[in-house]
Amino acid sequence: MSTKYKIKDQNAAHFVTMTIVGWIDIFTRKIYREIVLDSFKYCQKEKGLEIFGYVIMSNHIHLIARAKEKNSLSDVLRDFKKFTSKQMILAIQEEPESRREWMLKLFAVAGKSNSNNKDFQIWQQDNHAVVLYSNGFIIEKLDYIHNNPVRSGIVENPKDYLFSSARNYEDLEGLLEVIRLTRPLNR
Repeated sequence: MSTKYKIKDQNAAHFVTMTIVGWIDIFTRKIYREIVLDSFKYCQKEKGLEIFGYVIMSNHIHLIARAKEKNSLSDVLRDFKKFTSKQMILAIQEEPESRREWMLKLFAVAGKSNSNNKDFQIWQQDNHAVVLYSNGFIIEKLDYIHNNPVRSGIVENPKDYLFSSARNYEDLEGLLEVIRLTRPLNR
């Protein structure tokens, strides 16, 4: 197991990337994005997750977050991934999904090749987590998160992407509450 991106300081703010196995574009469907958003809201309320920035792309999520007090960021992310995996598999099985067989097959293959899973694996095993050690680095990562949909050609302006904290930073209603970092909004 790689330790390059292992979370060592469990209460420090980190830039985290969580990726779907095989880079499968699961988040092109609203139902799967809602599962993620609802789970983040639960983790904020019940597990001490503080979110400073986020974006949900088609096959991965970027997050600037930390865990409060006695909570471990690794534990919160582990629980988040475990819960959302189960919920997304149920949704794939029960909701209208034109890619059902294909997705379940790929998630089953990933699950069978990982001894930590019983049936399916949705998320890649490790999180790409980098501790945020300076204000400049935090601003760099926040800009990276907010501009991800622009670089992908989805929107022209970060604030126009609904599934991102860029809206919160532009005083628009966002889908998640975030703790806004003090930084210039227009550079």
